[in-house]
Amino acid sequence: MAVAVGRGFLVQPCSYSSSPTFHNKIYKPSLGSATTFWSTFAPQRYPQVAVQAQQRPTWLPGLDPPPYLDGTLAGDYGFDPLGLGEDPKSLKWYVQAELVHARFAMAGVAGILFTDLLRVTGISNLPVWYEAGAVKFEFASTRTLIVVQFLLMGFAETKRYMDFINPGSQAKEGSFFGLEAALEGLEPGYPGGPLLNPLGLAKDIKNAHEWKLKEIKNGRLAMIAILGIFVQAYVTHAGPIDNLVEHLSNPWQKTIIQTLANSTS
Repeated sequence: MAVAVGRGFLVQPCSYSSSPTFHNKIYKPSLGSATTFWSTFAPQRYPQVAVQAQQRPTWLPGLDPPPYLDGTLAGDYGFDPLGLGEDPKSLKWYVQAELVHARFAMAGVAGILFTDLLRVTGISNLPVWYEAGAVKFEFASTRTLIVVQFLLMGFAETKRYMDFINPGSQAKEGSFFGLEAALEGLEPGYPGGPLLNPLGLAKDIKNAHEWKLKEIKNGRLAMIAILGIFVQAYVTHAGPIDNLVEHLSNPWQKTIIQTLANSTS
């Protein structure tokens, strides 16, 4: 039998004998220990919950990324204002499309800057990049070059698409004229082998998140750069190296603000 008298008593079970006796032990805490007393014997109705803030960089500080962008993709900063990646299948395709555009942009920026540098320095008699397509070559006609380009690019893009819808299918024996071992497809969008990965970087593509992140960051920067080169050529009718030399000749007067003001006037 147990008896509780108020909140100042600690109830203990009593022992039975021929004449029942109640054993009650009374705690009389001092005023200084009231907090300790109640924290010890008061019932814990509300459990303590530790909430850890998610430490994840986003394209806009303080913005909650959408649930389908969980940070597992390389370069995922939660940027999808139009909600294009809500469908998982579409998201995979957009990832591959961005990767291909990033690589083309990096190759384009490098090619434009290199050829423009050769032209400006006089090392080679090359046309400015936006006029290179109108050049007539002696070894083949323009129509022949277009047909060859369509065939080669069509073949490469078809192989890439087939590997996307059926990963690993293009690395099977007999799928590429016996040269499958030279490619060694790692995963969709990341072919390997001595032809496409001569330095042997990121052989373990599953754990190569850092390399993927570096590539997509440089690719996004290149896409912005190639857009700037396009706009610059449209406004100034000159190559990027020419624009740079002109700006360095008079940095305070030859700026983008003066250039745009003169083009609209």
